[in-house]
Amino acid sequence: MEISFTLTTSWAAYAVAWLATMVIALLCRRFHQKKLNLPPGPKPWPIVGNLNLIGTLPHRSLHQLSLTYGPLMHLRFGSFPVVVGSSMEMAKVFLKTMDVTFADRPKTAAGKYTSYNFSDIIWSPYGPYWRQARKMCLMELFSAKRLESYEHIRVEEMNSLLLGLFQSLGKPVLLKDYLTTMTLNVISRMVLGKRYLDESDQNSIITPKEFVKMMDELLLLNGVLNIGDSIPWLNFLDLQGYIKRLKALSKKFDWFLEHVLDEHNAARMRNDEQNHVSKDMVDVLLDLAENQTLEVKLERHGVKAFTLV
Repeated sequence: MEISFTLTTSWAAYAVAWLATMVIALLCRRFHQKKLNLPPGPKPWPIVGNLNLIGTLPHRSLHQLSLTYGPLMHLRFGSFPVVVGSSMEMAKVFLKTMDVTFADRPKTAAGKYTSYNFSDIIWSPYGPYWRQARKMCLMELFSAKRLESYEHIRVEEMNSLLLGLFQSLGKPVLLKDYLTTMTLNVISRMVLGKRYLDESDQNSIITPKEFVKMMDELLLLNGVLNIGDSIPWLNFLDLQGYIKRLKALSKKFDWFLEHVLDEHNAARMRNDEQNHVSKDMVDVLLDLAENQTLEVKLERHGVKAFTLV
């Protein structure tokens, strides 16, 4: 009984000390913080800030708040101040007038686990790597010439869509499914060099259903509001379960992309070097990874990160 009482007292003392430290830190921060001329916004709550006003569809919640506080408003997401622009004029300020100031993106769990620790153009911090990534996208991956070379893919997949609709003549169809299939087939052929939604392909390492599920999960988890990103000291608790799902998805995609890169490298080795012509975007990225003139070397994990983009 004495040991139990001592342990309980010890833990209680630690808890009180921790809470006292947090309160002192918050008070010191408040007293030493400079008075800033911030945009209007709702009064934040302690610890959570304005997260209590953000629902399951954050963009709609922000739109509703903008109707009250205007096209430029100030919020607090947990520990972090956030300025939200909700008009064409504010978008121009953020994306053009002050684009360098706002070029960085916060380091979130989604960026860490779905872009190989911030290694793509979306999540990488502003600097030499990001500038090189932007140049690669403009000059190589998404140049007008490159996109024109994929026109036959878009035509073929559009014809496949129309054929599928024709074969379903007289039956009810869900157009969304057809459009999703066409879009993913176009993207997978342009980026990866083959279809991954082809039911007849018995040699594929992944089924069409698994491929679509992975893509849906990727889009979902990149758009959710993870509490741990806004309140870092709660991150280890993974209150919403998003970190667990991100880690699982990261492992699946890494396994899949390793196979894709191995397939492409094997095909490149079979081809005579003089006759080798880059066909899909993975080929282009592998060529860039071998380019010794790049300011920052494109590593294998960077190739996989750009492939996901």
